[in-house]
Amino acid sequence: MPATWGELPESIRCSLQGKLAGLYGYGEDETAFAAVTQDKREALVLLMRRLAGLDLWKRVGKIVNVYGQGGVGMYFSATSDLYSALCSRRDFSQRFARHRDNTGGFLEKKRRRASLHFLYIDNRSGDRDWHVHLDLYGPRGSFFQHFYYERWQKFTPDWQSMKEFVTEEILEYGEEPRL
Repeated sequence: MPATWGELPESIRCSLQGKLAGLYGYGEDETAFAAVTQDKREALVLLMRRLAGLDLWKRVGKIVNVYGQGGVGMYFSATSDLYSALCSRRDFSQRFARHRDNTGGFLEKKRRRASLHFLYIDNRSGDRDWHVHLDLYGPRGSFFQHFYYERWQKFTPDWQSMKEFVTEEILEYGEEPRL
């Protein structure tokens, strides 16, 4: 992954435009991208590819945190009604998706690995704060494996572990999603 904004492919720069400004106190997308560590840049692009492949990236607004070590995920604001969009999709479910410290959530249903897990909190101002991360074992994988590794063993895969499964999807379904 390139370390500077200018080295990124134009399609990725366009997809990130306006989403990184303010991240970790950096004023512009270019500065924020260059300032974050490689694990965060890699995680960001993995999440962007997964979300773009499901036509959900356009609903991601400002990104306020991203991580690639100890899991792969990001906190963000939504540009439109992400809740309604996820409710209307057959490939997401609210069943078993909520964590006790969140208002609600959605799990991607049709994946064995690197499934998307959205969580949200309804804040005091009436807005929703969103979080999305990749679960190593999705609902079509093994429920037991998910709980064993991620809950009981506290194993949280990093971007390098998850990249294999996101890349597998691209190879399995043909071309990369348009960003």
